[in-house]
Amino acid sequence: MNDKERVAHHAAQQIKEGMLVGLGTGSTANYFIEELARRRREEGLRVSVVSSSVVSAIKAQSLSLPLLGIETINRIDVYVDGADEVTPDLTLLKGRGFDLVREKLLARAADQFWVLIDPSKRVDRIGANYPIPIEVMPFAWQMVKRNLELLGGRGDLRQTANKDGLVMTSYGSLVLDMVFDAVLDSRTLNNLLNNTPGVVEHGIFRNLASVVLCVIDGQVVEQRTC
Repeated sequence: MNDKERVAHHAAQQIKEGMLVGLGTGSTANYFIEELARRRREEGLRVSVVSSSVVSAIKAQSLSLPLLGIETINRIDVYVDGADEVTPDLTLLKGRGFDLVREKLLARAADQFWVLIDPSKRVDRIGANYPIPIEVMPFAWQMVKRNLELLGGRGDLRQTANKDGLVMTSYGSLVLDMVFDAVLDSRTLNNLLNNTPGVVEHGIFRNLASVVLCVIDGQVVEQRTC
């Protein structure tokens, strides 16, 4: 069992009868979904799930997990997902998969948000390893980019993997990947992005994580918010 499987299985073991569970997206989330489905199948665990993306919805359906539409709920018990970066105060960077609106909706609607990572995701500041993904309205992207450049940002629209077009979210937004000067802390940057017209959502998840689960030397370690 690798570290991703280990932390995902640990999280799945904490799910209790009758919970409504938000499903993240990615390789670690897939291990969690598979273990949750196994518990339902073999242990009779009764749970319902809601997905942060089309990808995880298809995964859940293929494993016969009871899937609810996000438009039918107003809260969930727990949301389980990964992160690209995590700072000591549990601020997260997410969005390399760019389903930011659904992910942040579920994170905010959850009584608890469990974040599954490996040690490589720990950073001193948001943006240390990756640019900040920023969903923008297509007609406004040039104005948004200019405003972000005035704040010290550098970047451009995200291209598809084979470089033959632009990435577009399931809601029709474009994605700017922006790098900002290190002097901007995550709180300041979060507020600046929240107040920039034309920004639909962005990848800084501040004051949302309940616990970060990380495998260190083969053991799952929990870090909780203060």
